[in-house]
This record gives sequence, structure tokens and C-alpha cells, in this order.
Amino acid sequence: MKFLIVLSAILALTAADLNLSDEQKATAHANGALCAQQEGITKEQALALRGGNFENADPKVKCFANCFLEKTGFLVDGQVQPDKVLAKLGPIAGEDNVKAVQAKCDSIKGADKCDTAFQLYECYYKNRANV
Repeated sequence: MKFLIVLSAILALTAADLNLSDEQKATAHANGALCAQQEGITKEQALALRGGNFENADPKVKCFANCFLEKTGFLVDGQVQPDKVLAKLGPIAGEDNVKAVQAKCDSIKGADKCDTAFQLYECYYKNRANV
């Protein structure tokens, strides 16, 4: 249970930055919990991700990012869905702000779909002030 609370805190960071509705936050928390269980990430890994520590991430953490971004509809088979990202984040953060971050991040390609998702998450995280 503590792990799920920690994971929820990770997702809350993003949710708080974006001023999501309670329903959107609940969906994000549920998706995060499901992906964490599916990928088997540890409490320590969750805390590192929440803190913006992207160094030495193992494949489980990268696949957690892929699972979560696929559940949001932002990724499909390792491919960014720019229209979905803009549709979901634009009304919350402003279309121009989202487009600016998309221009910086959406062309990122990793070694596989998990690595791509992780790098995208890192880029969006590092540019979250704009979203």
C-alpha cells in the first residue's frame, strides 16, 4: 500500500503541475498503479522518478513510462500521438505552450518503445514549467 501512495505522489506531481480535474487525477493514479504493478518497479525507483532522477534507470522504469503513456493515449507502439497530447494538455496548459514542448520533445526516439517513452517522459518533465 505504501508503494501505491508513493506512486500516487509521482503522478500527483504531474497532475498538480497541470491542474487536472479530480476525475483526471483519479484516472492517472489508477493507470500509474496498474503500470507499476505490471512492470514491477520498486518504491526507490518510483521516488527517483518523482524526484526527476533519470540516471541509471533500468528497463522496468522505462517500460513503466511506456505503459503509462500508452494508457493516456499519448503513445501507441512507441509513436507519439501529437494530436492526442495536444487535445488533452492544450485546454489545461495552453495550446501554444504544449506545442512548444512538443517541438522540443516529440521527435525523440530511443532504442525501443520503452526507452522512447522514458526519454519523452524525461523531456516533458524537464520542460514541465512550459506545460
